[in-house]
Amino acid sequence: MLQLSLQLALLLFTVALLLSFYRLILGPSNADRILALDTLYINSISLIVLAGILLDSALFFETALLIAVLGFVSTVALCKFLLRGDIME
Repeated sequence: MLQLSLQLALLLFTVALLLSFYRLILGPSNADRILALDTLYINSISLIVLAGILLDSALFFETALLIAVLGFVSTVALCKFLLRGDIME
């Protein structure tokens, strides 16, 4: 039952990942693209964590943590660039 639930969750997060990528490419504004990029990171982290549970490997969790940190920093940098025009003050 757990295997079936994990596989279903992997499928649904993959669909969400594709929809986020679609919004990232065709977003009507830059703010929408930044939000799509942030959602893309979150969906990819979810996929990696689910794969780690499914394959019973701790390496996936460390990878998910690294992607989470990079995603947060890049989202903050892109938002700051969008609001102020530069990243460093």
